[in-house]
Parts: sequence; C-alpha cells; structure tokens
Amino acid sequence: MSKKRPECLQSHALNVPWVQILKGKRVVLASASPRRREILEIFGLNPEIVPSTFEENLGLSQFDDLHEYPVATANFKAVEVYRRLVEQDPEDPPDLVIAADTVVLTYPQPILSSTPDSELLGFRPDVLEKPVSRDDNLRMLLDLNGNRCEVVTGVSIVYPVLESPGYKIHSMDDRTLVTFSDNPVSLLNAYADSGEGIDRAGGFAVQGLGGMLVRKIEGDFRNVVGFPAAAFFKTLEILLEEEPDFLTI
Repeated sequence: MSKKRPECLQSHALNVPWVQILKGKRVVLASASPRRREILEIFGLNPEIVPSTFEENLGLSQFDDLHEYPVATANFKAVEVYRRLVEQDPEDPPDLVIAADTVVLTYPQPILSSTPDSELLGFRPDVLEKPVSRDDNLRMLLDLNGNRCEVVTGVSIVYPVLESPGYKIHSMDDRTLVTFSDNPVSLLNAYADSGEGIDRAGGFAVQGLGGMLVRKIEGDFRNVVGFPAAAFFKTLEILLEEEPDFLTI
C-alpha cells in the first residue's frame, strides 16, 4: 500500500489532462535547486525533493554537440534517483522523477548584424562554468558584455514501465539566447562585487541583479533561471497522447 504523502498537485494547477494526471502521484524532483522547485510551484506542482548524488563529471570531449551534454547529465541524475528510491522501498516507487541540468554556452557573434545564423554552423561553443572567484566572475562578464550566450537546459523524466529494466527515460532540451547590453565596466565590477554570480553557470542570475546587465532574451525566460516549465508540460502532453500506459502503472 502506498504511503500517505502530501498531494503534489496544488489547487491552482490548471485543469488540463497532462497536469491533472499528476494528481495523487509520487512526483520527485532530483535537484536541490530552490529555483527549479519555485518554478514548478508556480504551475501548481509541489514535488518531493530528492537531490541526485550523481557526480557531474562527464567529459565534454565525448559530445560532438555540446547541447547533448546537459541532457546526458540530466539522464544520469534522474536514473540515479529513481533506482535509489526503488531500492529503498520497492513497495513505494516514484511515479515520476524529474531531473534537469543547465549550462551556458558561448554563442557566435555575427560579423554583421545581417549575418544569418545559418552561416555560423560549425561553430563549437565553450561551456561557461560557475566562476571560481570574484575576478573569474568579472572575466566572464567582460566576455559576455555586448555579446550573446545560449542557455541550454536538459530535462529528463523517468517513469515506471512493465518492460525491463522497469523504467523509461524521456529527455528533451530547451534553448534560450541571452543578449547582454554594452554595460560600463563599473556596472560589471559592481555586479561581480555583489557575489550573486558566483554559484551561477555563466556568472549571472537573470532573475536577480544580473537582469540589469541583459538587453534581450529570445526564448523561455524560466529556462535561463533553470527550468523550462512550458517545454516540460508540453512533453507531458505529448507523452499522455503517445504513451497509453504513461503514469498508469
């Protein structure tokens, strides 16, 4: 018999099938990120929090396309948590484990504003990790200043199926372009002094003080914060249509 737990679906969640299917389910977020939890709560989902213990050390060189890097990391996170919870209590497995990983990639800057992005194919971006110090943060901000970067979030969900190995993985990624203003160096120094960017990939938090540095966002704002909620719920809609047994086991 399933254990009693708080309902994961809150009263303000939209009354649509791909949201309401989560009612009464054990939904787990494999992340300690408060920002991801807050985004899901906005849409009425209050998941159980079980951070993954997967060591995020995948080698970048194994990915021909670096957009696959956060997806692979999210896959490992989701599977690790799903397997651990099943081993801990086979009688109360999770119905849905959600994992995500967000990276910031450098983006090619057109020589002319009219240069189409199609001419920039073949460019291999660099991954902008979390800065290790205030000076490292300033270096990143100087590189981004007046330029663009691409924020990519890989999302993986794991759910039970009858076929071996007993679960299925569905993954996707969402991409958002962030254009920085041509900011004065004094503003970049002040932001680096604030310390806000130290624990953020790319060295900035667009939902905080870092929003002052940004001129334009093309794509999902919440993806830049850390979780592409619209794409996630669209994925649930597709799975509900295409997988007859989705969340029914």
